[in-house]
Amino acid sequence: MFLDAAAAIVPAEKLRDYLLSSVHPIGRYKSAFFRSLGYTQEQWHVLERDLRAVLSNEAQVSGATEYGQKFTVRGVLSGPNARSAGIVSVWIILVKETAPRFVTAYPEE
Repeated sequence: MFLDAAAAIVPAEKLRDYLLSSVHPIGRYKSAFFRSLGYTQEQWHVLERDLRAVLSNEAQVSGATEYGQKFTVRGVLSGPNARSAGIVSVWIILVKETAPRFVTAYPEE
């Protein structure tokens, strides 16, 4: 299954204030990874663009919650500093909706 990248919802605050935040209690650990690829809070939209590009890869169903169906999409991010790394991105399609919403992303092991 492939998720609709054009319709995907990627909240700016999820990227700027969580994944790219060095002070967020949970996000700061992920921030170090994304910063190592050259992503910054000021240029969060670059990470958004690159996460949308990963959506061209096949999505795997990863479970259902009371809120909707969750998916994982694996891919490679080529960061602004030309470093690349594998990631896993997590998306959810909420009940009665069709657009995938970004949940989180983390380094692929």
